[in-house]
Amino acid sequence: MLPALERLSGARLVVWRSDGRRIEAIAGAPDDAWSPTQLDGHETSAEPVGRRLDTPRGPAWFEPVADVAGVWLEIGEAAGGKGKKEGRGASRPSPPSPPSPPPAVLAEIVGSVLAAERDAVQVAAELSDRYEEIDLIYTISEILGHTIRLDEAAHRILDEVSNVVRAERATLLVHDAERGLLRIAAARGMDPKDLEPIEVDDPCSISARVFREMRIVSYDPTDLLAVNPGCPEGRAYKGQAFLSVPVLYATPGERAKPIGVINLTDRRGADAFTAGDRKLVAAIANQIGAAIENATLVAKDLTQQRVRRELELAHDLQLKLLPSPLVIASRVDVAARCRQAESVGGDFYNLLSLRDERIGVMIGDVTSHGFGAALIMALVMAASGIHAQAGETPTEVLQRIEQSLTDELGRTEMFLSLFYAVVDPRAGRLTYANAGHPHAFLLDAKTGAATRLEATRPPLGVPTALGRDGAHQWRRGEGVVCLFTDGVAEADAGGERGDRFGEERVLGHVARLSERPARDMLEAVYADLAGFTGGAPPADDRTIVILKV
Repeated sequence: MLPALERLSGARLVVWRSDGRRIEAIAGAPDDAWSPTQLDGHETSAEPVGRRLDTPRGPAWFEPVADVAGVWLEIGEAAGGKGKKEGRGASRPSPPSPPSPPPAVLAEIVGSVLAAERDAVQVAAELSDRYEEIDLIYTISEILGHTIRLDEAAHRILDEVSNVVRAERATLLVHDAERGLLRIAAARGMDPKDLEPIEVDDPCSISARVFREMRIVSYDPTDLLAVNPGCPEGRAYKGQAFLSVPVLYATPGERAKPIGVINLTDRRGADAFTAGDRKLVAAIANQIGAAIENATLVAKDLTQQRVRRELELAHDLQLKLLPSPLVIASRVDVAARCRQAESVGGDFYNLLSLRDERIGVMIGDVTSHGFGAALIMALVMAASGIHAQAGETPTEVLQRIEQSLTDELGRTEMFLSLFYAVVDPRAGRLTYANAGHPHAFLLDAKTGAATRLEATRPPLGVPTALGRDGAHQWRRGEGVVCLFTDGVAEADAGGERGDRFGEERVLGHVARLSERPARDMLEAVYADLAGFTGGAPPADDRTIVILKV
């Protein structure tokens, strides 16, 4: 641009720049090493003014370039111009008058060009920064789109963000809601093993404060007016400038919630993080927030799937623990079924073939359901199979079972109702012990009359005396033992009335079908129960055992 302006103006032009310490030519530089020693500093006015100075090429006019601080335009006479005479007696050239066009006009033109160049450089730099930001957002989107594991995605995202803002060290903290902690999900420039979790209510932790207040905190130690955000009592921040940004997530229609914090420090090249850095990291933090929430949901879903699978396996195992009626089918007519409210439950029954052609039948109901109840149920099943063969009476069998479960019942604070009866067809006698089980009956097949087999002691797990045996006469072909749990008697029909299925409906089906096989009685009860509840899932385990000899 300068040569064209020289041709138009007929003047020699040089652009000088002063930084207060030295002056150098930045355009139209002369061949020699000369430079003006001083261009500003002696003006009485606030603005610099033009002046004439002697140069090796002759006197020249130095005009300050408006709106461009420290830049001057040297305007001299072009080589071979009118100020220079040839031959003997040549006179010394006189200082030039301001050329035409005036110096201010030439300086304004140069200033406009320099300003345009400066703006172009700024735009290019801004476009470069925006490109880095867009590329970073695209890269992170790619990472999130192809990575499910939070730890893997967190490390890659942290590396990408740190590279763009030129941070040597960085951490990503994720909220552990159950324990109220911020845990390290990823770290750069440090070993995560050396970093302890942070309590979210820690008054001195910068990360905890950023999490609680959901706002960005930054610090530049070179700024004399900056306030150290740490605690003054020995816990003030002692490192270089840092940037701490909350990681937020908002579901549609709800307020954003904090789920983590990203920290960046030790910036290369310049200590302080810029406003652009803060804006960029805040935008990335929102993406990270969505990724953390999605990864958390995926992890929960995988955990739930694993738990469901384990429950299914436990359910299958628990059902295998319940004996098939076929184990004593050659000696008695028996039907039994257990429908659990959850994958695993607390209802159970046992059918035992004892010596001297006796038959043992047991039903129990643990005070809960789920894993804890299933564990108690499994222990009772194992213990009953052992103690039923060794015990002389039903009361003794229950006592031995309770002794076997003392520690487990005490630890879980559970108890269970348990009914155990021994039918001796040869002696014509039914002997039983009832530890608080309410639904145990002996029916007369001829008359349909039902006799409740009352409790002989409190449930197992409740401190009490040993109790006693109960006994009833047993007539072959006439007696029917009907046992069931609360889940059957208390089944709810739904609706506002809240009608219960009740004992009478169960006993009515057994009495009506007393001449039929035990399986027919069982099917009739369950069919009526399904119709009564409308097929709704059971709120409690449902178990029925019917036995005829």
